[in-house]
Amino acid sequence: MTPRWLYLPASLAVAFLAIPLLGIPLRLAWADLPILLSGATAVDALRLSLATCLTATAISVGLGVPLALLLARNDGPVAGTVRTLVTLPMVLPPVVAGLALLITFGRRGTVGAPLSTLGIEIGFTTLAVVLAQVFVAMPYLITSVEGALRTAGFARERVAATLGASPTYALLHVTLPVMAPAVATGAALTFARALGEFGATITFAGALQGVTRTLPLEIYLVRELDTDSALALSLVLIVVAGLTVAVTSWLSRRAPRRGLT
Repeated sequence: MTPRWLYLPASLAVAFLAIPLLGIPLRLAWADLPILLSGATAVDALRLSLATCLTATAISVGLGVPLALLLARNDGPVAGTVRTLVTLPMVLPPVVAGLALLITFGRRGTVGAPLSTLGIEIGFTTLAVVLAQVFVAMPYLITSVEGALRTAGFARERVAATLGASPTYALLHVTLPVMAPAVATGAALTFARALGEFGATITFAGALQGVTRTLPLEIYLVRELDTDSALALSLVLIVVAGLTVAVTSWLSRRAPRRGLT
């Protein structure tokens, strides 16, 4: 049985989180919404955010899933150190993450300086936006997939190995199909985090229209000059984030109860 008194603090929590979000559509001038979202800067920001977030999510899946697999299989000091490093971007202030990227990949950075001599510039380019999004968002995918793998276990892989399956065959035909819902959930979370990235992006990539000015940056820049446009763009972010969370919850419920055990 659930104690009835729990409903009071729970209701207060829901009200605190929901009322500010509901305030945006209530304040928005709905009749002007098509005009507000069809402006040149708004369209550029929407297009850039979609393109960079999809790219960042694809990179995160391609790099993060193999790392999650390795971390799930190991518990030694090296794995613990790597796990700590992977988790750090999740708790760092975004501006610190952006500064770290800037001194690494900027024109005078550790990696950026040699690339700059070759004519390859990363800082304050669209590539910088993608790198910032990957840096702050990929840890969400790694921790999500690793947790699912640790919960499921690898007994089925061992059974497949006793039947003569190679490690690669067991990975592709036994492990990956079972962990697919976890990967899809992690990818959705990664996309949502990349979509909302602000601090690291503006520090490392700047806010050049059509090049690095993503949706959160556009909202920040127009919030004082054009409140209606800022509200309209904020509504887009809320809708996309809400859909992403809904898809993530649906995938979690649809995930098979059986594990790799």
